Amino acid sequence: MFRDKMRGAALLLTSCVVVFLLLSFSRAARQGQDIRCGACRALVDEMEWAISQVDPKKMIQTGSFRINPDGSQSIREVPLARSEGNLLDLMESVCERMEDYGERTDPSTNRKSYVRVKSRTGEALDLSEAALDSRATSSLKFACETIVEHHEDEIIEFFAHETDNVKDKLCSKRTDLCDHALNIPHDEL
Repeated sequence: MFRDKMRGAALLLTSCVVVFLLLSFSRAARQGQDIRCGACRALVDEMEWAISQVDPKKMIQTGSFRINPDGSQSIREVPLARSEGNLLDLMESVCERMEDYGERTDPSTNRKSYVRVKSRTGEALDLSEAALDSRATSSLKFACETIVEHHEDEIIEFFAHETDNVKDKLCSKRTDLCDHALNIPHDEL
């Protein structure tokens, strides 16, 4: 009888430990996804802002400078802001700006998101819901660098051609970095 109670207690304790570990792994996976999603969304915001700072009238010639058999050249002019060369330059420094973001936790879902805590123009920002944590900033920067490394072609393709809803199209539909992004308001970052 005593052995049966001990076995029952051991089985209950083992079950509790397994449930605790599963919940811990689930929470860690969700936090990892929140960081990757937040980095993608912040990357899109930073790229869109940097593109908007380039004079839209500035053009650059792209294409082949070889002369075709008919005597023509395959050169075309594209806006400098969305040229591949400019986008590559922007991507080299975009992840450095992740230091300008803080972490915010949604009280109802406990999901993390990332908001800009340093103004680009000097105006005051509402920081009441943002936590400034160097570990979160480092994780966000690392996630951004990983996204740029793994999805460089998609990023260039989207910013060269797309102008509407880039966050959802790139971060959710194309890369699956944000499975829950359709529930995030567009002006969050």
